[in-house]
Amino acid sequence: QVQLVESGGGLVQPGGSLRLSCAASGIILSINAMGWYRQAPGKQRELVAAITSGGSTNYADSVKGRFIISRDNAKNTVYLQMNSLKPEDTAVYFCNTVARISWTNRPTDYWGQGTQVTVSS
Repeated sequence: QVQLVESGGGLVQPGGSLRLSCAASGIILSINAMGWYRQAPGKQRELVAAITSGGSTNYADSVKGRFIISRDNAKNTVYLQMNSLKPEDTAVYFCNTVARISWTNRPTDYWGQGTQVTVSS
């Protein structure tokens, strides 16, 4: 089983910055991609940013130019640098990875517990 441990959430003022981290551990054969999703109260969970094992990235339109996703393959860790934060960014942010735990199983989604990000003055 893959465990995802998140850190970096909290309360920040509009225009401020936060850096989220997510480290994957456990029995991991390979990781295809890692990313961040978020869900605000009453809203659908949405993709914020993702990065593949090859380094390709994808961002939601609402965060382009403000957020940067990166990864450290040696540590199986993904980061989300969040700049110029807006109240609309307030949500629970979930770390996600698509990974194999063995060659007999297909790649599977694994999720972190979620970390609260609140942008408010």
